[in-house]
Amino acid sequence: MIPVKGYAAQTPTTDLAPWDFERRDVGPHDVQFDILFCGVCHSDLHQIKNDWFPGIFPMVPGHEIVGRVVKVGDHVKKFKVGQLAGTGCMVESCRVCENCKEGLEQYCIPGSSQTYNGLEQDKKTPTYGGYSNSIVVNEDFVLHISEDVDLAATAPLLCAGITTYSPLRHWKVGKGHKLAVLGLGGLGHMGVKFGVAFGAEVTVLSTSPNKEADAKALGAHHFVVTTDPAQLEAAKNTFDFILDTVSAPHDFNMYLGLLRINGVHICVGVPPEPASIEAFSLMGGRRSLAGSGIGGIAETQEMLDFCAEHKIVSDIEMIDIKDIHAAYDRMVKGDVRYRFVIDMATL
Repeated sequence: MIPVKGYAAQTPTTDLAPWDFERRDVGPHDVQFDILFCGVCHSDLHQIKNDWFPGIFPMVPGHEIVGRVVKVGDHVKKFKVGQLAGTGCMVESCRVCENCKEGLEQYCIPGSSQTYNGLEQDKKTPTYGGYSNSIVVNEDFVLHISEDVDLAATAPLLCAGITTYSPLRHWKVGKGHKLAVLGLGGLGHMGVKFGVAFGAEVTVLSTSPNKEADAKALGAHHFVVTTDPAQLEAAKNTFDFILDTVSAPHDFNMYLGLLRINGVHICVGVPPEPASIEAFSLMGGRRSLAGSGIGGIAETQEMLDFCAEHKIVSDIEMIDIKDIHAAYDRMVKGDVRYRFVIDMATL
């Protein structure tokens, strides 16, 4: 076993604190890499607090992980010692179900192995995430990272990036489309960047008028303050797609009314309570309400390559690991531009 240092929540009511644990030895198909940076996702806070479902404790959060390879198994063909590497939200899947065979491991029917707060495919060994100094992952779930990118700012692409890239690619959003990005946070700012890069006309929908300058700086063509009745009225029947990144309660029916005929409202945020959807909100324009998770491994690599080619990274604030709870407090208030990243050298 490999000794590892990390930060863990021992229970849902305790703060993250230093915790030493062990990872498996490097097997024939495994890659071990030392973690240099780990992004902070809103889901990290939800999971250590048991907001969504009962967690597996002790819990080491973190699924936006980048670092450098220090050891590879005897049969590894995709990686060499010294290369940059990354791991996102999952570390394994069943490999044999119809979704896995189509490269959609994120929708593995028996269940993929989440990078943390999950179980390996033996369904009994807990997984521990990136708030740690080293990780061991099967090479098929390790991603190549370009040497030419800002490594720290690339880390959030492993969740925030692929979560917004995947639905835009699935629905073939691009030139000739009007895309609205609802919410300008960790997910939303990446949605704007990708929407613009794909050639869509991008509008940011926000309750915060003071975010307009940031939206325009990110490349958005338009900005609508959704608390302004006049602006909202002018935006009705306008958009082909809405990429909904909001994880707070909000009125889906109001936003559905902003879609053109055959428009699609795509949910990637996770509000805490079920939404109330009026049938007429969908029927009135043959509109669709859809959802999307992360991408599969091949699509995530495609996204990383696209970002390297087009010089797209996340806008980040670097923090020390000891400041993680202060970062969580700011994240809940929306006080981050736009993703926290932990410098793991501070562990």
